[in-house]
Amino acid sequence: MNIPMLDLKAEYALLKDEIEPAVCEALAACQYIGGPNVKAFEAEAAAYAGVKHAISCASGTDALLIALRAIGLGPGDEVITTPFTFVATASTIVMCGARPVFVDIDPRTFSLDLNQVEAAITPATRAILPVHIFGQPVQLAPLKALCAKHGLKLIEDAAQSFGADYAGRKSGAYGDIGCTSFYPSKNLSAFGDGGLMITDDDKLAAEMRVLASHGSRVRYHHHVLGYNSRLDEIQAVILRVKLKRLDHFNERRIAIANSYNEQLAGLVETPYADGHGRHVYHQYTILSDRRDVIQKVLSDSGIACAVYYPVPLHRQEMFAASHGDVKLPVTERTAQRCLSLPISPMLKDEQIRRIAGAIRQALA
Repeated sequence: MNIPMLDLKAEYALLKDEIEPAVCEALAACQYIGGPNVKAFEAEAAAYAGVKHAISCASGTDALLIALRAIGLGPGDEVITTPFTFVATASTIVMCGARPVFVDIDPRTFSLDLNQVEAAITPATRAILPVHIFGQPVQLAPLKALCAKHGLKLIEDAAQSFGADYAGRKSGAYGDIGCTSFYPSKNLSAFGDGGLMITDDDKLAAEMRVLASHGSRVRYHHHVLGYNSRLDEIQAVILRVKLKRLDHFNERRIAIANSYNEQLAGLVETPYADGHGRHVYHQYTILSDRRDVIQKVLSDSGIACAVYYPVPLHRQEMFAASHGDVKLPVTERTAQRCLSLPISPMLKDEQIRRIAGAIRQALA
């Protein structure tokens, strides 16, 4: 039997008796846009994250774009970020007319190398945008201190880390704004797209609500150029059901990662948890010089695996003109050696043993 990266069918079977009646109730209410479940989910998500405001939107990409617009990012500005992430982290900076400045990553955590960030700050820098890659929280305290020192905003890309903790706060709640995604593969996932912005800043929260609603504060009066970016009522129903189980699912991800660590010790470089926060393993990503051999054996054995990310952002064609001469050796080496294994909360212990056995066979 094949092993998928993420077993959404098993998760649906577990939750369907709660999800389906709630969805049918929402359908019968016929309040599809901005309905009671959207409002309730925003309140529940804010309470979970320990923040004053949670503003839903249509996707994680929109969350980043709206957050960057809310801080006033525009042409001539720069944002320091990581090249080892999904393209939306940097493309949204460009959509604002600004320029992403890529800093190399730490070889163990895959996050921004904090020792290189300050040297990248220029008079044009407006914000630092770290990514809690694969579910490992970035060390936010030194970044926040750096932002305070230079008068910068700290925007957290928490799309892969919802439910993670850092210094007693939830992922996304430490900086000025936290952005997350509810894409179906995420730790907290919808049955489609969706996104969220969280903040304790009243002014930023109000600005993000305006931007997400056609730039309007009063109906049919449009103050700024905004977006039609809404979480729909049905996705909010599903997210409310899943939010109640998020901590349980994340604990299962941690248990799976610990089991992998034990069974893969000495075979590959297993993920590093730096101890400054709770890693929630959106992905379980190993490093190996024989990555391609492992990938082929797993594939031939009916076991899914994936390379996140094969082409770093500074090497993407869309950034060739502006970043063609940038060299980030740790990022480039990591992209050549990384491989993510199945990490679904539904993954069974015997499946973990089978995956580890296939890797052992590949390296024999």
